[in-house]
Amino acid sequence: MNDLRPFLRRNSVLLIFLGLVLFFGLTVENFLTVPNLLNVVRQTSIVAIVSVGMTFAILTAGIDLSVGSLVALTGAMAALASARWGLPLPAVFLVALASGGLAGALNGLLVAYGGLPPFVATLAMLAAGRGATLVITDARPIAGLSGPFRTVGTGSMLGVPNPVWILAAVAFLAWLVLGHTRFGRHVYALGGHEETTRLAGIEVNRLKVAVYSISGALAGLAGLILTARLNSAQPTAGVALELEAIAAVVLGGTSLAGGSGSVLGSIVGALIMGVLSNGLNLAGVPSYYQQVIQGSVIVAAVVLDSLTRRRERAVSTEILRP
Repeated sequence: MNDLRPFLRRNSVLLIFLGLVLFFGLTVENFLTVPNLLNVVRQTSIVAIVSVGMTFAILTAGIDLSVGSLVALTGAMAALASARWGLPLPAVFLVALASGGLAGALNGLLVAYGGLPPFVATLAMLAAGRGATLVITDARPIAGLSGPFRTVGTGSMLGVPNPVWILAAVAFLAWLVLGHTRFGRHVYALGGHEETTRLAGIEVNRLKVAVYSISGALAGLAGLILTARLNSAQPTAGVALELEAIAAVVLGGTSLAGGSGSVLGSIVGALIMGVLSNGLNLAGVPSYYQQVIQGSVIVAAVVLDSLTRRRERAVSTEILRP
């Protein structure tokens, strides 16, 4: 039994995911069908991409509450670029990524050089981003997207939806950056102990700006995909998406205190939320009950994270005790 405990701790998120899939597969008709499973992954791709960016922020002991609004803002910018400015698809991608990245960089500047807590800085951007979206769209959807743009969200390649391919590429690049580059090591170090990281000669402020820029750019990518899927930019897109992303990251094993976690864990966390939502929908559970259940999952994830950190501190204290 003792031999199983390390295995269960290391793979708890994956086991929860597989357990949910098995549960809904046995209790809900048509859940374990290829079209439905592809639909789950396609719908989850938006939250998962945002969760990858959120992972960068939380690994540094920060947080990014602005991502939901940035999804709406960048989606509106992408729709303008396609429908009104007539730009080709590569330029539309650039507009979405750049607008998200710039907003994220502003978050980083406020945190790093303005001295604002990440919660406050990104909360302000949440409000400003939503307001800017309403101004840009005149509080109305922007339609008339080009065919290639729509294909980003609705097309497929080799039977797999395009958003899933994009998520796979984002996940691989983020895994590569965090796990196999100096930048990634610095991100983990910053979340582990900021002052020690600064004393080691690492440019902490620049690192923070870069991390929030990445989070913003990935919110921009998610905004573009969501706009393509809906065939229009909706000014209300992305509402409460930041909560789903935070839940996915924490469920995936990333500590809110920073310094530990993984991109792959965050994606599995997003898949858990997606499977839960899809299974409840197919089971006919009313939406208001679903919100209660999803909220309970978020609370449970945060409590579990807190208990885990408390246990780790207790173990560290015991080891250091003479």
